[in-house]
Amino acid sequence: MTATSKLVNAASKLRTVAHLRSSTIPSDLIKSSAALLSSVPTGGKHTLPDLPYDYGALEPKVSAETMTLHHTKHHNTYVTNLNVGMEKLDAAVSAGDASAIIALQGAIKFNGGGHVNHTLFWENMCPPGSSQAELKEGTQLMDLVNSNFGGLSNLRDEMTPAALGVQGSGWAWLGYNKKTGRLEVATCPNQDPLEATTGLVPLVGIDVWEHAYYVDYRNVRPDYVNAFFDIINWDVAEERLAACK
Repeated sequence: MTATSKLVNAASKLRTVAHLRSSTIPSDLIKSSAALLSSVPTGGKHTLPDLPYDYGALEPKVSAETMTLHHTKHHNTYVTNLNVGMEKLDAAVSAGDASAIIALQGAIKFNGGGHVNHTLFWENMCPPGSSQAELKEGTQLMDLVNSNFGGLSNLRDEMTPAALGVQGSGWAWLGYNKKTGRLEVATCPNQDPLEATTGLVPLVGIDVWEHAYYVDYRNVRPDYVNAFFDIINWDVAEERLAACK
Protein backbone atom coordinates (compact mmCIF):
# COMPACT_ATOMS: atom_id res chain seq x y z
CA MET A 1 0.00 0.00 0.00
CA THR A 2 1.37 3.45 -0.88
CA ALA A 3 1.93 6.13 1.73
CA THR A 4 -0.89 8.27 0.31
CA SER A 5 -3.42 5.43 0.30
CA LYS A 6 -2.49 4.57 3.87
CA LEU A 7 -3.19 8.15 4.84
CA VAL A 8 -6.56 8.14 3.12
CA ASN A 9 -7.53 4.88 4.84
CA ALA A 10 -6.39 6.30 8.16
CA ALA A 11 -8.64 9.35 7.86
CA SER A 12 -11.60 7.70 9.61
CA LYS A 13 -9.33 6.55 12.43
CA LEU A 14 -7.96 10.06 12.77
CA ARG A 15 -11.50 11.36 13.35
CA THR A 16 -11.97 8.99 16.25
CA VAL A 17 -8.55 9.48 17.79
CA ALA A 18 -8.67 13.26 17.56
CA HIS A 19 -12.38 13.43 18.52
CA LEU A 20 -13.05 15.77 15.65
CA ARG A 21 -16.15 16.26 13.55
CA SER A 22 -15.71 15.24 9.92
CA SER A 23 -15.87 18.90 8.92
CA THR A 24 -12.89 19.74 11.12
CA ILE A 25 -10.57 16.87 10.24
CA PRO A 26 -7.00 18.22 9.99
CA SER A 27 -6.73 17.66 6.25
CA ASP A 28 -3.54 19.72 6.13
CA LEU A 29 -2.01 17.26 8.56
CA ILE A 30 -2.97 14.33 6.34
CA LYS A 31 -1.62 16.06 3.23
CA SER A 32 1.64 17.10 4.86
CA SER A 33 2.21 13.60 6.22
CA ALA A 34 1.49 12.12 2.80
CA ALA A 35 4.01 14.50 1.22
CA LEU A 36 6.63 13.60 3.81
CA LEU A 37 6.21 9.87 3.39
CA SER A 38 6.15 10.09 -0.39
CA SER A 39 9.45 12.01 -0.29
CA VAL A 40 11.34 9.02 1.09
CA PRO A 41 13.79 7.89 -1.62
CA THR A 42 13.82 4.49 -3.26
CA GLY A 43 15.14 2.05 -0.71
CA GLY A 44 13.13 3.59 2.11
CA LYS A 45 15.88 5.69 3.71
CA HIS A 46 17.37 9.14 3.36
CA THR A 47 21.15 8.90 3.03
CA LEU A 48 24.13 11.15 3.70
CA PRO A 49 25.27 12.61 0.36
CA ASP A 50 28.91 12.52 -0.67
CA LEU A 51 30.74 15.83 -0.77
CA PRO A 52 31.63 17.12 -4.26
CA TYR A 53 35.21 17.76 -3.07
CA ASP A 54 37.72 16.47 -0.51
CA TYR A 55 37.36 17.44 3.15
CA GLY A 56 40.45 19.64 2.89
CA ALA A 57 39.46 21.35 -0.37
CA LEU A 58 38.14 24.51 1.30
CA GLU A 59 41.27 25.24 3.33
CA PRO A 60 42.40 27.65 4.61
CA LYS A 61 38.89 29.14 4.80
CA VAL A 62 37.34 26.02 6.34
CA SER A 63 39.54 23.26 7.71
CA ALA A 64 39.40 19.57 6.90
CA GLU A 65 38.67 18.93 10.57
CA THR A 66 35.61 21.18 10.50
CA MET A 67 34.36 19.67 7.26
CA THR A 68 34.82 16.12 8.51
CA LEU A 69 33.00 16.77 11.77
CA HIS A 70 30.28 18.82 10.09
CA HIS A 71 29.56 16.26 7.39
CA THR A 72 30.10 12.90 9.09
CA LYS A 73 28.77 13.86 12.53
CA HIS A 74 26.32 16.73 12.35
CA HIS A 75 24.72 16.15 8.95
CA ASN A 76 24.76 12.41 9.48
CA THR A 77 22.87 12.88 12.76
CA TYR A 78 20.14 14.82 10.97
CA VAL A 79 19.81 12.02 8.41
CA THR A 80 19.68 9.32 11.10
CA ASN A 81 17.08 11.15 13.17
CA LEU A 82 15.02 11.99 10.08
CA ASN A 83 14.83 8.31 9.17
CA VAL A 84 13.78 7.43 12.71
CA GLY A 85 11.10 10.11 12.59
CA MET A 86 9.81 8.91 9.23
CA GLU A 87 9.51 5.34 10.51
CA LYS A 88 7.54 6.58 13.50
CA LEU A 89 5.35 8.73 11.25
CA ASP A 90 4.61 5.75 9.01
CA ALA A 91 3.59 3.73 12.06
CA ALA A 92 1.46 6.55 13.47
CA VAL A 93 -0.34 7.03 10.15
CA SER A 94 -0.99 3.30 9.84
CA ALA A 95 -2.42 3.30 13.37
CA GLY A 96 -4.50 6.42 12.76
CA ASP A 97 -2.84 8.07 15.76
CA ALA A 98 -3.39 11.78 15.20
CA SER A 99 -1.71 12.74 18.47
CA ALA A 100 1.49 10.90 17.55
CA ILE A 101 1.47 12.38 14.04
CA ILE A 102 1.23 15.90 15.48
CA ALA A 103 3.94 15.20 18.06
CA LEU A 104 6.38 14.09 15.34
CA GLN A 105 6.07 17.23 13.21
CA GLY A 106 8.66 19.27 15.10
CA ALA A 107 11.39 16.63 15.00
CA ILE A 108 10.75 15.87 11.33
CA LYS A 109 10.86 19.58 10.44
CA PHE A 110 14.10 20.06 12.38
CA ASN A 111 15.95 17.00 11.11
CA GLY A 112 14.46 17.16 7.63
CA GLY A 113 15.41 20.81 7.42
CA GLY A 114 18.91 19.96 8.61
CA HIS A 115 19.24 17.38 5.86
CA VAL A 116 17.88 19.68 3.15
CA ASN A 117 19.91 22.69 4.26
CA HIS A 118 23.22 20.85 4.51
CA THR A 119 22.75 19.09 1.18
CA LEU A 120 22.36 22.52 -0.43
CA PHE A 121 25.22 23.92 1.67
CA TRP A 122 27.88 21.41 0.56
CA GLU A 123 27.04 22.09 -3.07
CA ASN A 124 27.17 25.89 -2.77
CA MET A 125 30.80 25.84 -1.63
CA CYS A 126 33.96 25.36 -3.68
CA PRO A 127 37.74 25.65 -3.24
CA PRO A 128 38.95 29.24 -2.77
CA GLY A 129 40.54 30.65 -5.88
CA SER A 130 38.75 28.23 -8.21
CA SER A 131 36.85 29.46 -11.26
CA GLN A 132 33.60 28.46 -9.56
CA ALA A 133 34.29 30.99 -6.80
CA GLU A 134 33.90 33.84 -9.29
CA LEU A 135 30.53 35.36 -10.11
CA LYS A 136 30.85 35.74 -13.85
CA GLU A 137 29.84 38.71 -15.95
CA GLY A 138 27.02 38.15 -18.42
CA THR A 139 25.22 35.49 -16.38
CA GLN A 140 21.60 35.76 -15.29
CA LEU A 141 22.72 35.77 -11.68
CA MET A 142 25.19 38.60 -12.14
CA ASP A 143 22.57 40.63 -13.97
CA LEU A 144 20.15 40.18 -11.05
CA VAL A 145 22.83 40.95 -8.48
CA ASN A 146 23.59 44.17 -10.31
CA SER A 147 19.97 45.19 -10.79
CA ASN A 148 18.70 44.17 -7.35
CA PHE A 149 21.68 45.14 -5.17
CA GLY A 150 23.85 47.40 -7.30
CA GLY A 151 26.70 44.91 -7.47
CA LEU A 152 28.32 42.02 -5.66
CA SER A 153 29.94 44.19 -3.00
CA ASN A 154 26.53 45.60 -2.06
CA LEU A 155 25.06 42.10 -1.89
CA ARG A 156 27.88 41.15 0.44
CA ASP A 157 27.23 44.26 2.53
CA GLU A 158 23.59 43.19 2.93
CA MET A 159 24.13 39.47 3.45
CA THR A 160 26.95 39.82 5.99
CA PRO A 161 24.97 41.67 8.70
CA ALA A 162 22.03 39.34 8.06
CA ALA A 163 24.26 36.34 8.82
CA LEU A 164 25.81 38.05 11.83
CA GLY A 165 22.39 39.04 13.13
CA VAL A 166 21.02 35.50 13.38
CA GLN A 167 20.45 34.98 17.08
CA GLY A 168 21.69 31.64 18.33
CA SER A 169 21.73 29.16 15.46
CA GLY A 170 20.40 29.41 11.94
CA TRP A 171 21.10 30.28 8.33
CA ALA A 172 21.52 33.28 6.04
CA TRP A 173 20.37 32.84 2.46
CA LEU A 174 20.42 34.45 -0.92
CA GLY A 175 17.10 33.41 -2.41
CA TYR A 176 15.09 33.99 -5.55
CA ASN A 177 11.50 35.21 -5.35
CA LYS A 178 9.67 33.61 -8.26
CA LYS A 179 6.70 35.96 -7.85
CA THR A 180 8.70 39.17 -8.13
CA GLY A 181 11.64 37.87 -10.15
CA ARG A 182 14.03 39.43 -7.64
CA LEU A 183 16.82 38.22 -5.40
CA GLU A 184 16.34 38.57 -1.66
CA VAL A 185 18.51 38.09 1.42
CA ALA A 186 16.73 36.17 4.16
CA THR A 187 17.48 34.37 7.41
CA CYS A 188 15.96 31.28 8.97
CA PRO A 189 16.27 30.13 12.59
CA ASN A 190 17.54 26.69 13.59
CA GLN A 191 17.13 24.30 10.63
CA ASP A 192 14.01 25.85 9.10
CA PRO A 193 14.33 25.32 5.33
CA LEU A 194 14.17 28.49 3.26
CA GLU A 195 11.74 27.52 0.50
CA ALA A 196 9.29 25.68 2.74
CA THR A 197 9.07 28.58 5.20
CA THR A 198 9.42 31.66 2.96
CA GLY A 199 8.75 30.52 -0.60
CA LEU A 200 12.17 31.77 -1.72
CA VAL A 201 14.26 29.41 -3.83
CA PRO A 202 17.64 28.90 -2.10
CA LEU A 203 20.63 29.92 -4.21
CA VAL A 204 23.37 30.36 -1.59
CA GLY A 205 23.24 29.45 2.09
CA ILE A 206 25.59 30.32 4.94
CA ASP A 207 25.38 27.99 7.92
CA VAL A 208 25.90 30.09 11.05
CA TRP A 209 25.49 27.33 13.57
CA GLU A 210 28.67 27.35 15.68
CA HIS A 211 29.53 23.81 14.60
CA ALA A 212 30.13 25.22 11.11
CA TYR A 213 33.02 27.43 12.25
CA TYR A 214 33.99 27.00 15.91
CA VAL A 215 37.05 24.80 15.29
CA ASP A 216 38.50 27.39 12.90
CA TYR A 217 37.18 30.70 14.19
CA ARG A 218 36.07 29.95 17.76
CA ASN A 219 33.16 32.28 18.53
CA VAL A 220 34.20 34.99 16.05
CA ARG A 221 31.39 34.62 13.56
CA PRO A 222 32.31 37.77 11.58
CA ASP A 223 35.65 36.26 10.53
CA TYR A 224 33.93 33.09 9.35
CA VAL A 225 31.25 34.96 7.40
CA ASN A 226 33.83 37.19 5.74
CA ALA A 227 35.90 34.15 4.73
CA PHE A 228 32.81 32.36 3.44
CA PHE A 229 32.44 34.73 0.51
CA ASP A 230 35.71 33.35 -0.87
CA ILE A 231 34.27 29.82 -1.14
CA ILE A 232 30.82 30.44 -2.59
CA ASN A 233 30.21 28.32 -5.66
CA TRP A 234 28.58 30.90 -7.92
CA ASP A 235 28.29 28.39 -10.77
CA VAL A 236 25.97 26.26 -8.64
CA ALA A 237 24.01 29.35 -7.64
CA GLU A 238 23.61 30.21 -11.32
CA GLU A 239 22.39 26.66 -12.05
CA ARG A 240 19.83 26.86 -9.24
CA LEU A 241 18.57 30.17 -10.57
CA ALA A 242 18.24 28.80 -14.11
CA ALA A 243 16.40 25.72 -12.84
CA CYS A 244 13.66 27.74 -11.16
CA LYS A 245 13.00 30.24 -13.97
